[in-house]
Amino acid sequence: MVGSEVNAVASIDFGEMEHSGGSPKSAGDQLRVSAPNPEVSSANGHRRFSASYKARIVRKADACSKSGEIGALLRREGLYSSHLAKWRKEYREGAEAALNDDKRGRKPTKKPLEPEVEKLRRELERSNKKLKQAELIIEFQKNLCEILGISPSGVSNEGEK
Repeated sequence: MVGSEVNAVASIDFGEMEHSGGSPKSAGDQLRVSAPNPEVSSANGHRRFSASYKARIVRKADACSKSGEIGALLRREGLYSSHLAKWRKEYREGAEAALNDDKRGRKPTKKPLEPEVEKLRRELERSNKKLKQAELIIEFQKNLCEILGISPSGVSNEGEK
């Protein structure tokens, strides 16, 4: 094998050529045929158009007044009439906001208050942790005072005084 080209040998039945007026040949004749390159190209067949390009084409098409101008515009830009019809519909419905949707796949839903809610949630978690720690320290101090028989001077009961 040389390079990416593979030579294959194919035998041809020349019996049909006799009926079609071709010259009769023996069945042993062979024809050399080169097979196409089996490598798949990496180019994607889909074209993507920016929102500004779509809007520009829709405005140019709307500006066409004579017969055949839109067809000439589409041929010049290498577009199909279905492109223009879809873009016009999107343009009418939502102007460039609808045309700006160039990415494939599921669109993320953004919640405007989500970052602030997450920040407040973390702050509340930290505060709860500090509160539990403070309650443990106070409980420990009460138990220590009780064991040692000391009256806590800084601790006051609400019912007493």
